[in-house]
Amino acid sequence: MAQEIPGYDYGDESLPEAPYDEEDLEKLQAAVLFDEGDEEALREAGEVLEPQIEEILDLWYDFVGANDHLVYYFTDGEGNPDEEYLDRVRARFGQWIRDTCNPPYDQEWLNYQYEIGRRHTREKKNRTDDADAVSHIHARYLIAFIYPITATIREFLENGEHSEEEVEAMFHAWFKSITLQVTLWTQPYVRAGDW
Repeated sequence: MAQEIPGYDYGDESLPEAPYDEEDLEKLQAAVLFDEGDEEALREAGEVLEPQIEEILDLWYDFVGANDHLVYYFTDGEGNPDEEYLDRVRARFGQWIRDTCNPPYDQEWLNYQYEIGRRHTREKKNRTDDADAVSHIHARYLIAFIYPITATIREFLENGEHSEEEVEAMFHAWFKSITLQVTLWTQPYVRAGDW
């Protein structure tokens, strides 16, 4: 399925090498207390979330759509959304859920995180989809989005046949991974030497 998603090029050799490596990743994982138990919990989360991905995306898109200052980033700057752009991003967003739940993370994964970050900035936004939208997403909303993307996932994790303790483990593994990923995505926003 991933090969059919427009603009999804995880693992493509044409992607630039990320300016961070697996040693940097290990340090960041330690900083967010991410370990092998979290990897296992994420794989379990992936099994629970897979049949619910469209519902998750509906919830997230409703949230963005209900906030003019967020949907703005999918518009031409004058309130006109680029519907094709929204649809293409949605397909990749669904695959991102799958990728999040498929550790371990490696250099190939890091390279794609770097690409995701770049696609939010003036350097690369709109180019993948030839979109007619504003030129970048402000970093503050990337960071702020950690909470809704994390808080809303719990109800979906609870739909599996897992104990409360297992749901809690999956939820915290998800939170750690989202924090880690958004940290990586912010690199293109930060002045050289400051990240």
